[in-house]
Order: sequence, then structure tokens, then C-alpha cells
Amino acid sequence: MFKLFLLFAILPIVEIAILINVGEQIGGWYTVAIVILTAFAGAHLVRQQGLSTLMQAQQKMQTGIMPGQEMAEGLLLVIAGVLLVTPGFITDSIGFLLSLPITRPLIARGLVKNLALKMVSPSFNGDFSQYHQPPHSTEQSDDVIEGEFERKDKPPENPALKDDLRKPD
Repeated sequence: MFKLFLLFAILPIVEIAILINVGEQIGGWYTVAIVILTAFAGAHLVRQQGLSTLMQAQQKMQTGIMPGQEMAEGLLLVIAGVLLVTPGFITDSIGFLLSLPITRPLIARGLVKNLALKMVSPSFNGDFSQYHQPPHSTEQSDDVIEGEFERKDKPPENPALKDDLRKPD
């Protein structure tokens, strides 16, 4: 909760203060030009890196490998895009950090590792065999119910019945 407060209340105030200070040093219009230039450069970089990451993910999926790293990098690129179009120098710095091809894979690896550790239950003892079921297993689960059904919204397909329905009594 406190982190969200910092993000949405304190960060904009700090960004405005920095923009004012930079504007006093180099001029207001130059500051606005820098903010616009970083937004365009960031959008171009995020688009280019996003397409590259998408291609890598598609290649992995074609070989049957789950593209976890690429998915994390794609998420980071979305966040970077939002940060780069948000006016401010701190958000631009974080956005460029998340979108650069040198730093993004490292951050994504840490993100994947952190999420993987949080997804394992605290009572997990390291034995995956209890969770593994062989593919195409013939064992039936208790939650599967077999049965037949009949659609009531369509008339029967039997032609003899169709003729009976058309003839008046």
C-alpha cells in the first residue's frame, strides 16, 4: 500500500520539481522539447524491441519451448512504453532501463526467478512427482462426468419426421 502511495503521490511531485529545475537551467521550451523527444525515441525503441521479442517468442513456441523469458520481457516493454510516454525524467530513465536490450533480459530473468519462487507453495518439499501426470493418461479423474446430450434448439434431422410435421392432420 505504501509503495502505491509513493508511486502515485510522491513520484509526480518529484517529477514536477525536476522539470521545473531543469526548465530554470536550460529553459522551459528546451525542457518540453526533451520530454517530447524522449517520448518519441522511447516509443520507437519499445516498438523495435517488442517486435524482436515477439519474433523470439514465436521461434521458441514453434520448437515447443515455453517462452517465459520473452513473456517477461514483453511485460517489461509494456511498462517501459507507459513510462516513456509519461512526462518526466525519472520515468524516462526507468523506461529506457526497462527497454534497452542490454538491461531488459537481466531484469526479466530476475522477474521470472522471483515469480517462480513465489508461485511454489511454502509447504512444497521439492517433490514434483506428486504433481506430474503423464500425457495422454487413461486414468479418469473424479471430476469428469460422462454422458450424452441432445440439442433441443434444433428440429430432429430425421426426414420422415419432417414430412410428418408438414402434413396437416
